[in-house]
Amino acid sequence: MENDVMMNVGKISAIRGSVVDIGFPDKLPAIRHVLQVDALQEGDAAVLLEVQTQLDETRVRAIALTPTAGLARGMAVTDTGGPLKAPVGPGIMSRMFDVFGRPIDQQPAPENVEWRSVHNTPPALSSRSTKSEVFTTGIKVIDLLVPLERGGKTGLFGGAGVGKTVLLTEMIHNMVGHHQGVSIFCGIGERCREGEELHREMKEAGVLSDMVMLFGQMNELPGSRFRVGHAALTMAEYFRDDEHKDVLLLVDNIFRFIQAGSEVSGLMGQMPSRLGYQPTLSTELAQLQERIANTDSGAITSIQAVYVPADDFTDPAAVHTFSHLSASIALSRKRASEGLFPAVDPLQSNSKMLTPGVVGERHYRLAQSVRQTLAQYEDLKDIIAMLGLEQLSQNDRKVVSRARQLERFLTQPFYTTGQFSGMAGAMVSLDDTLDGCERILKDEFSDYPEIALYMIGKVDEAKKPEAKHAEEQTANAS
Repeated sequence: MENDVMMNVGKISAIRGSVVDIGFPDKLPAIRHVLQVDALQEGDAAVLLEVQTQLDETRVRAIALTPTAGLARGMAVTDTGGPLKAPVGPGIMSRMFDVFGRPIDQQPAPENVEWRSVHNTPPALSSRSTKSEVFTTGIKVIDLLVPLERGGKTGLFGGAGVGKTVLLTEMIHNMVGHHQGVSIFCGIGERCREGEELHREMKEAGVLSDMVMLFGQMNELPGSRFRVGHAALTMAEYFRDDEHKDVLLLVDNIFRFIQAGSEVSGLMGQMPSRLGYQPTLSTELAQLQERIANTDSGAITSIQAVYVPADDFTDPAAVHTFSHLSASIALSRKRASEGLFPAVDPLQSNSKMLTPGVVGERHYRLAQSVRQTLAQYEDLKDIIAMLGLEQLSQNDRKVVSRARQLERFLTQPFYTTGQFSGMAGAMVSLDDTLDGCERILKDEFSDYPEIALYMIGKVDEAKKPEAKHAEEQTANAS
């Protein structure tokens, strides 16, 4: 059988950028099979292609996974006999790979690994787990208003430069150390420096031993960026199903996966649908997202950054992603411009975990009170802008004061940004967050300046005179 596969050789008949047509007179390769063109010169890498369409009885159309420079008509192409494969096993821990499972951390290839197809079906409905459990992050605004689900999918939505990657990196810092399982970071179409910085930070933090990293950078071809998410999921499924571990899967950025699919679709000549996206957008996204699931043997908890084009939350990419998530964290450019970091919009973010049955009566009641206070303040902003704060009733002034204090209390210094801000990072427990919000709502801090609550951890830090002085200095400097 292996010999027949090796013998299945075709010839290139046409090349259009990343799209290559190949004739196979004897036997057509199956859809998703990987084809290989051997290197032209010593030291060059082989060109790898993935079959997308069978054009007729003798020709297939493939998309390039590696650069096509040097290809020419008439060159021999070999069918490898199978789809793209990813390495799984104990040997991949604390390593960094590309979409082909090749190490990119300047270390030798891992030993003690097995190669599995990156295309798998989601677990059957009967084998899925249904229990709901909260996953705490140590970030006040998220634990209070958008509690994450263990084994659920969370999206960080935001336009360019509002802090998605910083928030994701902070979550990694807070959770990887306490997470009893394996963490997998998948970089899809993001900047090379971010991958290098993350690898260095994880190494310094001493958490790399429980982590695997995969990268398909933005300079790589769309075919390779489109498949790196599938490769990461194959690794996650191995740890969940074979080793029965909980997996934390971090994806930055799921929009780039959709974008890569759109590029592949355009290159293949498919008619685009709404706003230029591929007609198969929802299917492709579902094939990836549905594999992220809880089973009786283990759970895959996923946190995904989602770039929102032009801050438009009605964009098809954002809309289709929303439908798969158990929690949506929306980042707001307006809050970022006011210096309220993390720039989470408390009124646009939501979580299905925020119910009395899951988080408890006190947490639910407090979260609703905080949200209500902030919503009332939002409604009063127009009146304040037109008539001034003095024209408000005594009650409304109290609401404004509480809301502004809550906004500042829900900011937090991050470990990730400590080197830029000069402030030590803070990780705050859920009890301390609830306690702080409760005391602010009871007007315990009405005599304190708002700045005293800005960028602190626990609420009691606002009462320290040296902290207050430091905060004022920070405010003056900014």
